[in-house]
Amino acid sequence: MPRAVLLVLDSFGCGGAEDAAAFGDAGADTFGHIFAACAEGRGDRAGLRNGPLRLPNLARLGLGRLHAASVGGADLLACDRVTGAHGFAVETSKGKDTPSGHWELMGVPVAFDWGYFPDTDPCFPKDLIDALITEAKLPGVLGQVHASGTDILVRLGEEHMRTGKPIVYTSTDSVFQIAAHEETFGLERLMETCRIARRLVDPLGIGRVIARPFLGTSPANFKRTAHRRDLAVPPPEPTLLERAKTAGRAVVAIGKISDIFAGIGPTEVIKAAGNAALMDATLAALDRSPDGALILTNFVDFDMEWGHRRDVPGYAAGLEAFDARLPELEARLRPGDLVVATADHGCDPTWRGTDHTREHVPVLAFGPGIAPRDLGRVGFADVGATFAAHLGLAAGPHGRAFALA
Repeated sequence: MPRAVLLVLDSFGCGGAEDAAAFGDAGADTFGHIFAACAEGRGDRAGLRNGPLRLPNLARLGLGRLHAASVGGADLLACDRVTGAHGFAVETSKGKDTPSGHWELMGVPVAFDWGYFPDTDPCFPKDLIDALITEAKLPGVLGQVHASGTDILVRLGEEHMRTGKPIVYTSTDSVFQIAAHEETFGLERLMETCRIARRLVDPLGIGRVIARPFLGTSPANFKRTAHRRDLAVPPPEPTLLERAKTAGRAVVAIGKISDIFAGIGPTEVIKAAGNAALMDATLAALDRSPDGALILTNFVDFDMEWGHRRDVPGYAAGLEAFDARLPELEARLRPGDLVVATADHGCDPTWRGTDHTREHVPVLAFGPGIAPRDLGRVGFADVGATFAAHLGLAAGPHGRAFALA
């Protein structure tokens, strides 16, 4: 029985979606703009990388061709021989956020509107903050604004350590984020505060409460840690993860996958810090997972470390590092296995602001027996439908499987 592997390059968009203008993102193109920046020398950083973007394995799988189809341009990677099935996916969900993208990829589009906090100061309702302070027994809170998670640590991290007041902030996504120092505030206290916040924001339709623990002694060395936790609302329908588990399959969730699906579906949860460790965990899962397994990995650094921080050299280096390890993954595949590398939204590091961008996402399908072909334009939910068909599971109500042989 074959296995299926989903690799989510978190935020790796491949050109603006048709409705990008409605999100203020007309012209965004994560891959295309990184490629152009590297060609012009704006992707260089001493000791990290330099020169044109080098992605020979992703090119071989069809990245250049699918991007050309997405934007109506030339194949930037100019690969003569493509070995994978390749296309680009269009999202129907109304947001450009992590849960919407992941849920729809696994067969559950988001048809409702998330709740959002206004870009005001303060951005949170007073009764919400008052209740959080009372129930979590806090001396108060800091922030209450739309902010980059790294910038707000520089501005408020020392005051937080001095006063014991956690930092609360949001973005254009449907999120309520709480940052606190692991040692001076305490990791478990932060998690309990987030659990209280999760309950308090439920009536507001907020998608995620995110715990953002950090360490360090000053703005010069504050660093968010791998103990991040996303407390998400549960998907409105059974996703492929839940359906696979119900059918008795192993469902291995690596990185923040389990959090995104509110813990519903995975039979094994593996946490790891950084893209390299996430790839190591994926390879280890491939080595031991039984036939019929579903393995899902979110490579968060593309989004958290480089997309939101608008770090073009970092993003480019991360892509090249991911590309270099693809042969290791391919060597572990068994006959019949299917891998799909894709993304959940864009986060163009050349774009204004620090938020996600509404884009198409790549679909790169490969594995033993997967024929090279142009999939063209597909839907996010088609990925889940294709996995269900490949694993011999009943079709869900959304999406249509695309042909791979």
